[in-house]
Amino acid sequence: MEKGNHSTVTEFILSGLTDRPELQVPLFVMFLMIYIVTLVGNLRMIMLIQIDSCLHTPMYFFLGNLFFCDLCLSLIISLKMLLNFLADSKRILYNACAVQMYLFGTFGHVDCLLLAVMVYDRYMAVCNPLLYTVTMSRWLCHQLVTGVYVVGLLDTMVHTIFTLRLSFCSSNVLNHFFCDFPPVLSLSCSDTCVNEILKFALIGCVVVSSIVIILLSYAYIIITILRIHSAEGRRKAFSTCTSHLTAVAMFHGSLLFMYFRPTTNYSLDTDKITSVFYTVVIPMLNPFIYSLMNKEVKDAQWNVIHKLLTFS
Repeated sequence: MEKGNHSTVTEFILSGLTDRPELQVPLFVMFLMIYIVTLVGNLRMIMLIQIDSCLHTPMYFFLGNLFFCDLCLSLIISLKMLLNFLADSKRILYNACAVQMYLFGTFGHVDCLLLAVMVYDRYMAVCNPLLYTVTMSRWLCHQLVTGVYVVGLLDTMVHTIFTLRLSFCSSNVLNHFFCDFPPVLSLSCSDTCVNEILKFALIGCVVVSSIVIILLSYAYIIITILRIHSAEGRRKAFSTCTSHLTAVAMFHGSLLFMYFRPTTNYSLDTDKITSVFYTVVIPMLNPFIYSLMNKEVKDAQWNVIHKLLTFS
């Protein structure tokens, strides 16, 4: 970073969710419970997908990767946040902040793209059921997931590199509970126009392309479902998409609200609430959404429980 009239920042101080001392312990207890539920829920779903052969399908292969990303997001964000609730000093080293930004951005992008890949899987299952097993081969599924991770890694790398090139003023107080790109940019003394353009170009490309794929796929899915004569057939076809639709609405709604605003209209205090929902609440809810709204997962859970009781 540049020197001269600017001090070299070696660490940031995270302001956290609140500066009120009396709320630190209650918030710690609440978020610790959320973290435990997130950890158990996502690990349970990953193990269930691996154990039950009925879930060895493309849809659950993508879901397993989604739960893995949610687990990583929770580890990246929640552990540091929990420590800061009880710590006198909420410091984070500059390099550690950069790593947190990079990992958070990577898994966030992977989450976004996985939802688009999953809706393509649903499109093939509903609109082309006879070709589904041929089209959604194991090779294609692995290639799609590999491509998603590569795009997430490279996209976030560019954004992170351009953020690290900025210089920072004497203030190193980050008005957030973790290192994210917008609050870090707000501390910079440098011109952040390039970073703003990159934010809308790179992040926008990922998010917009994901939304377009989702909207087009669901348009074809809805048209196909409406052509089904049987009411029971329509209900079964649509039931395979309800959990995905719920996850998409939560994820993209919070993402669009968080990132697609100019810095001049950016409210960090408001954004903290959205960030909590995106980084903490959604990873906790996803396992429940896909287990409570999906008959195959419910059946798989009972099969595993029955096997455990039988062996015991």
